[in-house]
Amino acid sequence: MSKALKFKLILVGDGGVGKTTFVTRHKTGEFEKKYVATMGVNVSPIKFNTKYGEIIFNCWDTAGQEKFGGLRDGYYIGGQAAIIMFDVTARVTYKSVPHWHKDLYRVCDAIPMVLCGNKVDCKDRTVKPKDIFFHRKKNLQYFDISAKSNYNYEKPFLYIARKLTGKGGLVFTEQPALLPAEVQIDMNQQAQYQQELNNANKIAVPDDDDDL
Repeated sequence: MSKALKFKLILVGDGGVGKTTFVTRHKTGEFEKKYVATMGVNVSPIKFNTKYGEIIFNCWDTAGQEKFGGLRDGYYIGGQAAIIMFDVTARVTYKSVPHWHKDLYRVCDAIPMVLCGNKVDCKDRTVKPKDIFFHRKKNLQYFDISAKSNYNYEKPFLYIARKLTGKGGLVFTEQPALLPAEVQIDMNQQAQYQQELNNANKIAVPDDDDDL
């Protein structure tokens, strides 16, 4: 078996969007995370098996630092991929996405980035699929996710793994080691959201001055 590939994956987004929950859904992330006091971050290794060997994403989570303003550049330096997360039940967290993207791009340049809208299991979704177009402006991948129900959990990681390895056919050879779902998700509702996303992607991106 070839030696595991390891990548620094940066997780950003406003406080309360579910970043820590997302990381610690994966058993390796929960059991092996370490706190880096000098940086004020938790680093959690999240492991996936592929036919090319094991891939480990060392996920850097802010440990609440983002509540005090911006993150220091040291958080971003050396980042090889990133997930920008917002909460689909809180519009203000989507409004912050350009800020997070700008910081990432300033320090890390054009690393693979995925935008994720978390908490799609909640009934009070305020950021609708038609409202989400920042990823199209910046050529990012987007996924609806629900950390607590494990919905689409592996998709951001799979997309990033393919980008980082240059292997478009890469697949995870076994299910990720996730904790049992805490909430149930309405798959009919998710199918409708996905259709709305697909339809929105066919419409021209709004041409406005600010990023959203």
